[in-house]
Amino acid sequence: MFASLFGAFEQGIIFAIMALGVYLSFRVLDFPDLTVDGSFVSGAAVAATMILFGYHPAIATAVALIVGFMAGCVTGLLHTKGKINALLAGILMMIALYSINLRIMGLTTENSIGRPNIPLLNAETLFSKFKAFLAPLGIDNALNQLLSMMGVRYLPSTWATLFIVAIIVIIIKFIVDWFLKTEVGLAIRATGDNKKMIRSLSANTDTLVIIGLGFSNALVAFSGALFAQYTKSADISMGIGMIIIGLASVIIGEAIFGTKTIVRTTLAVIVGAIIYRIVLALALRVDFLDTGDMKLITAAIVICALILPQYFEKRREKARKARRHEERLAERNFSLNKEGNAIVEARTNK
Repeated sequence: MFASLFGAFEQGIIFAIMALGVYLSFRVLDFPDLTVDGSFVSGAAVAATMILFGYHPAIATAVALIVGFMAGCVTGLLHTKGKINALLAGILMMIALYSINLRIMGLTTENSIGRPNIPLLNAETLFSKFKAFLAPLGIDNALNQLLSMMGVRYLPSTWATLFIVAIIVIIIKFIVDWFLKTEVGLAIRATGDNKKMIRSLSANTDTLVIIGLGFSNALVAFSGALFAQYTKSADISMGIGMIIIGLASVIIGEAIFGTKTIVRTTLAVIVGAIIYRIVLALALRVDFLDTGDMKLITAAIVICALILPQYFEKRREKARKARRHEERLAERNFSLNKEGNAIVEARTNK
């Protein structure tokens, strides 16, 4: 139980970076960007290919981020300069990235042009390097001994993955918070709210959309690069349904923590991604469910996240109305009693 929840927590933090990217396109820019399904794999494919070629995992991850930015910019160009519908532009880019990703991974083999997957079983990754750095410090043993004293039986092999991903996510969260408060970030937020109004102020909304989509897909590709190193493989089908997972994380986080400020909303998205993975892990422990039911469980989680907040909001609104009605009745009875007492006093004085 603890091992599966620990793994779900690690994956949730990695997917939180992707969810932040989806939040930027879906909520901030109000752009239904399906490029996510392709750019996530692009990040994984670029990172895995470069690692196999002997590049440092940090450099491979950084290049994956740049490739994701470029993919997002192309989607933005198709929409703004090519005047293609936003949904269709994302779909076209997603389809194009499928072939591009095959070719990227195909660079690691001489037998064919394309390659559907790359194993990284014996390759050095960011996580293995951080694990080697953390091992002499004895932190893993100390934490596992603490868990053993608490009665936990299945202990994690390393805490390095959790630590390094948590540090990366915190840094990215602060960068996103800072970016959305800069002049460009505020203009992008305003473009998502009301594009016509921003155009009337002589702002170039096309550039803002391109930058916003580039930033969004850069985060998605970065998440894909980390996930490939976490799972020790890159696969052409690993991006299927990523947009749904990202949306589920955003919706769950917003439903629980609200969206009053940017800082609170980005934190909500991160926590939403973690909650989503934990709920998924718990659901898969049910006997009659199988790993093949993941998409069905994802759909059920998203539906619940969309419907339950509306249900509870209606209940709260009904309770507020009932409370206001009771207060009005109490005030009315009080004034009637006051008038009645005044009449009685007047008759008594006569």
